[in-house]
Amino acid sequence: MILYLVGISCVGKTTIGKMLAEEIGFSFFDLDEEIQSFYKKPIERIQDECFTMNGFREKASIVLDYLFSKNIDSVISGTPSGLKFSYLQVYKKHKKDKDLYSIQISDSFENVLNRLTFYDKDSNPIKENLDEAKKRRYLKEIKADYNFFKDSYNRSDYKFDINNMEQKEIPNMIINELQKTIKIANCQHDNINQLAGQR
Repeated sequence: MILYLVGISCVGKTTIGKMLAEEIGFSFFDLDEEIQSFYKKPIERIQDECFTMNGFREKASIVLDYLFSKNIDSVISGTPSGLKFSYLQVYKKHKKDKDLYSIQISDSFENVLNRLTFYDKDSNPIKENLDEAKKRRYLKEIKADYNFFKDSYNRSDYKFDINNMEQKEIPNMIINELQKTIKIANCQHDNINQLAGQR
């Protein structure tokens, strides 16, 4: 089984994905990290080599296809456009014959703003001090990103709003909801016997 997490940047996909994978005994993959490992270059350097963002997405989709093809129980943290463009084509291709489920993670725009992280072209973290003007600008960009991808998130199998939730509670919330409809193979969660059945 593969659980594929989507949502806007800095919504918490990687952190939640790692915690969820650990809780149910699955492998975890961060798509951005896997892309960099596959092409042996930082994300922004790969993007610079592509004529368009869609060109980059096509290259990144090759890595997503590879991860889906591993056929191992895993949680994959995807990109904001994880159910759009070439990513969607790869997802649909594997959805036909795999236990593959997409999970959208959402949070308040203000919480996402507080999680913003910044990197240079070589994916090294950098510090940026946000004054009120910058905060307003970034908040506007976060809202615009969400609105751009919103329709694609409607394609997800499951949707979870983590606003006002403690981080440690989120994996169990996801697991409990999944258990209502699907069987999680090799799940180490205490409530495994409460599984309702298998799709």
